Formats: sequence, structure tokens, C-alpha cells
Amino acid sequence: MQQESAEVIGLKVLAWLASEEEIFPVFLGSSGISAGELMARAGEVEILTAVLDFVTMDDDWVNACAAATGLDPYEPMRARQALPGGAQINWT
Repeated sequence: MQQESAEVIGLKVLAWLASEEEIFPVFLGSSGISAGELMARAGEVEILTAVLDFVTMDDDWVNACAAATGLDPYEPMRARQALPGGAQINWT
């Protein structure tokens, strides 16, 4: 996956996350970013990376996001891997 495609997926996931009344405040609290700053920086790779990292922590969130956005449930993780710092770790 190309970085540009990964960023588009990240934006879709961010839009879904922002619409989730229970999960969105948890993201804001854990990331330390305000809603206003998030809106201003939404297109930055670092923000999209944080959003994808957060959402992919919970399978239920991933599945809910996929159902709401029409994404394949594997796309958020694939997108994360395509962004800087997302390469799979080889422990050998």
C-alpha cells in the first residue's frame, strides 16, 4: 500500500473515531491532544499514525469502524504498516 492511500484510510478512521461519543474522549485523553488541535492537524502523518495505532488496539473498534466506513477490517492495520514507523518488526 502506498503512503497516500494509507493516509486516506487514516482520515476515514479519524472521521469515524470523532463520531464515536464513548471512544473519542478516550483517544483525546490518551493522546493529550485537544479536539481543536486534532482538527487543525488532521492531515499530518503523525496524527493519522496515532489514530490508527489507537483504533487497532481493539478488535471491536476495528470491526465497528470497518462496518461504518465500508473498509475491510484489515485495512486500518495495513494502512498503519504503510506509514512511517509501521513496518513489521522482525525479532530474529
